[in-house]
Amino acid sequence: MARKQIFYTAGPAELYQKFEEYLQEAVDNQLGSISHRSGQFKKIYQHTDEQLRTLLNIPAENAIMFTGSASEIWERIILNCVELESFHLVNGSFSKKFYQYAAALGRHAHKMEKPMGEGFTYGEIEVPEYAELIATTQNETSSGVQMREADIHKLKRSNSDKLIAVDMVSSAPIPDLDFKLVDTAFFSVQKSFGLPAGLGVWIANEACLEKANKLKNEKGLSIGAHHTLPELWSQSKEYQTPATPNVMEIFLLGKVAEDMNKTGIDAIRKETDRKAKLIYNFFENKQGYSVSVQKEALRSRTVAVIDTEAPSSEIINVLKEKNLIVGAGYGPKKLSQIRISNFVANSSEQIELLLAEMDKI
Repeated sequence: MARKQIFYTAGPAELYQKFEEYLQEAVDNQLGSISHRSGQFKKIYQHTDEQLRTLLNIPAENAIMFTGSASEIWERIILNCVELESFHLVNGSFSKKFYQYAAALGRHAHKMEKPMGEGFTYGEIEVPEYAELIATTQNETSSGVQMREADIHKLKRSNSDKLIAVDMVSSAPIPDLDFKLVDTAFFSVQKSFGLPAGLGVWIANEACLEKANKLKNEKGLSIGAHHTLPELWSQSKEYQTPATPNVMEIFLLGKVAEDMNKTGIDAIRKETDRKAKLIYNFFENKQGYSVSVQKEALRSRTVAVIDTEAPSSEIINVLKEKNLIVGAGYGPKKLSQIRISNFVANSSEQIELLLAEMDKI
């Protein structure tokens, strides 16, 4: 039997340690065949909802809704929360896609853009007067740059008349966001939750719902036909979904979130920071490599992006022979960077093993 590979990729990523156990439980209970209108499914949704609220400190009045992916939520947010203008902080491929979705949907999309590897701090951001929504990316997966929670909170406090959206796809559940200062946030499960791709999680407050209802009922505008916010919202309050959902993934997410709650989110965050420090310290002192993000405070805690003097493909291939799977840079940086995940499923032992093998290269 071939030796098991260890994934340090930015998603899909290393599976959660208890994934097989939880998957077997789902199979044993035939969850792939149950009706999403059944009481059994409602209990699964409720359990996952309750565990995520505990883990991320989500207020009771906010809705937690499920979609096919996080990318789908970009479109849902624009359709349901923006009539005319949005404003986007762009510093990588995924924050740029959110901006492009808004433009494709016919909105007047403003942007403040920085090169890959650079990030945003509150004091430098000037929000256009008529923008209805501010789109932020807490963790830019392509460039390894984070936006600090405090800067996101300050941005909302000084723009209380605007909705603020937070992409936390490759960082949840690590950021300590105050959901009284965040109108909507979203993530997918194939990153730090250590599950296969196929489920997006959308968190929204009543201000977002009010905006969607206003656009539809008062303005007579289309807010989409599939997974509209009012429909998702009303169904979620009954632990239901408008269309047949990914029941298995919702179940698995609830089990993983429950396990994380047993460990405690504070302990998980401290361990994530400790592992991140190991990674960044290593590459700051390793000849032939450098940390892509210069400002230490803006370095991602969950996706480390490293510049390489040698072609990244050569490094990736050497590691692959050791069954250690590291990601390439994204887009134009594919050949000159590697990306290393520091997700919850990447244990300290795994990180130490990777760095030890890289030290031999």
